[in-house]
Amino acid sequence: MQVKLRESGDVVIADLSGQLVAGTGDEELNGLINKLLADGHQKIVLNLGEVTRLDSSGLGELVSGVQLAKRFGSLVRLIRPQPAVRKVLEIARLLPALDLHETEKEAIEAFG
Repeated sequence: MQVKLRESGDVVIADLSGQLVAGTGDEELNGLINKLLADGHQKIVLNLGEVTRLDSSGLGELVSGVQLAKRFGSLVRLIRPQPAVRKVLEIARLLPALDLHETEKEAIEAFG
């Protein structure tokens, strides 16, 4: 998995690409969330638009990262999941629990 970071005001946007699966992407996501929180970011958008595959390990890290951010007073929004990734989120029944938006603008506005 590859990550490109950019900012829009006080929101940091992580553009993720590749596979969020055991042994690669899951560990990178964990490190990314930890680094963003350590750097003091309170508003985080994870752009899943280029994530081609998500397995149970990646899903676990995604949920764990969102929960960790909440414990530190930060918020995480997800945007643009590919159909295969969206299907995994639906099967796991996580869409109501995760803050998912279709566009970057919607996600940023949702921070208020």
